[in-house]
Amino acid sequence: MIYLYAKAVHIIFVVCWMAGLFYIVRLFIYHTEAKSRPAEEYGILHRQFTVMESKLWWIITTPAMYLTVVAALVMLYMNPGLLKMGWMHVKLTFVLGLIFYHFSCQRIMFQLQSESSNWSSTKLRLWNELATVLLFAIVFTVVLKSALNWIFGVLGLLILSIALMMAVKLYKKYRNKSVERKR
Repeated sequence: MIYLYAKAVHIIFVVCWMAGLFYIVRLFIYHTEAKSRPAEEYGILHRQFTVMESKLWWIITTPAMYLTVVAALVMLYMNPGLLKMGWMHVKLTFVLGLIFYHFSCQRIMFQLQSESSNWSSTKLRLWNELATVLLFAIVFTVVLKSALNWIFGVLGLLILSIALMMAVKLYKKYRNKSVERKR
């Protein structure tokens, strides 16, 4: 029964963690784009984004990550046989990538707060898609387990990554054209 409670907690906090990761980068994009505003307006926006990012990060995203990991460790402790399965090794590799992504976002947040970030809004949009790719990889690995055809899985992730990058580039073109039309 403890295993099932741990699994439920794990799923709930994965959802919270991913929501936080998706939203924090969106805030980074708006924070970065605010730099193009007049100095007084940027100062107000910078302070507001700093507060929003900090609260999201320290109240939701980071605690959710730790609770996700703790629940996962409880499940692995309760069922150590999972560690003998190849799909679990693949999943844990993707999860380590997601944890690295998490702390990279934290570094970006600190850079934005200290006004030392050199990330463009386009690069941040692409960065945001990495979390999507990792989420897809983790979910498909868990759901398909040993039935996962690695060749199709890798090709699918590659196609998804290319499609997401193209969508970001197309959005940038669309946005630039609508800014030009307004002028």
